[in-house]
Amino acid sequence: MEFLLVVVVKIVIILAFISLGVAYLTYLERKVIGHMQVRLGPMRVGWHGLLQPIADGLKLVIKEDIIPTQSDKLMFILAPVICFLHAFLVYTFIPFDGPKGFWGYGGYISDVNVGLLFIVAIASVGVVGIILGGWASNSKYPLLGSLRSVAQLVSYEVAMGLAIMGPILLAGSLSMVDIVKAQEKMGVWFFVPQIVAFIIYFICGVAETNRAPFDLPEAESELVGGYHTEYSGFRFALYFLAEYANMITVSAIAATVFLGGWLMPFPSILGPYLSFIPGFVWFALKVFFFLFVYLWIRATFPRYRFDQLMAIGWKILLPLAIANLLVTSFIILYLKM
Repeated sequence: MEFLLVVVVKIVIILAFISLGVAYLTYLERKVIGHMQVRLGPMRVGWHGLLQPIADGLKLVIKEDIIPTQSDKLMFILAPVICFLHAFLVYTFIPFDGPKGFWGYGGYISDVNVGLLFIVAIASVGVVGIILGGWASNSKYPLLGSLRSVAQLVSYEVAMGLAIMGPILLAGSLSMVDIVKAQEKMGVWFFVPQIVAFIIYFICGVAETNRAPFDLPEAESELVGGYHTEYSGFRFALYFLAEYANMITVSAIAATVFLGGWLMPFPSILGPYLSFIPGFVWFALKVFFFLFVYLWIRATFPRYRFDQLMAIGWKILLPLAIANLLVTSFIILYLKM
């Protein structure tokens, strides 16, 4: 009974923090990009606009919910729900702290020996919600946006999957907790020996979440908004929440697999002074770093053409990921001989 209660409490805490993080990530994006462009960003709702996400949420909830007359109504309703559920389900397998974290109850909901495989598999389901949303709308712009999304996500998922194989080989496990423990045992974060895989993963992660400069599926200047053009109100909010939750997911996986998860940087130097800081704080700081880079990229780079986007995925990132995997395999094999 105690175990079940602990799991339920963890789920509630994680969902609350992720939901709050998603809401205020929209605020952070508008503020960061605003200051980068010498603007103030949101300022009117609350002190320096801190209540803007709440105002936006209320606006979307009370806005009229429109379902196109000629749409496939059941699929139209289910599509954003699928995107939303898959975006939050992956946090079941992401460790936010070590086995002794959260007052000795473990800083994760579950630790399975194929956790990273589960995360990749669940993340791949999100494309189904995008396809259904574009197709069920019975409109040409959402359909074109969903077709672009299928091509983009499938293309970059291949390179992303091969990129994370390098750290898996080094750790000898698919468990997210074991991958962090392997980095602690080796005394080095995996982004050092796997710097090529790290760069490939992050570029693919930006493309997987439809963020600039890879935001072709919802290019406003070409598709009016892409696969969710016909959505409004709460259903649009679900798509919106899923996109930002996916950004946190990609950042959390990168922080865990490549940056040591909950581990402190330079423990021999910082340990005597910062040992009181819990592991989930270090994890949150690493995730925040990736999210800031997401926003920085959006404020810096223009959108790629679709042919450029596909060429980067298939002609550059995929060969690099295969080469990195082969080199890593040969080095591990040589060291074990």
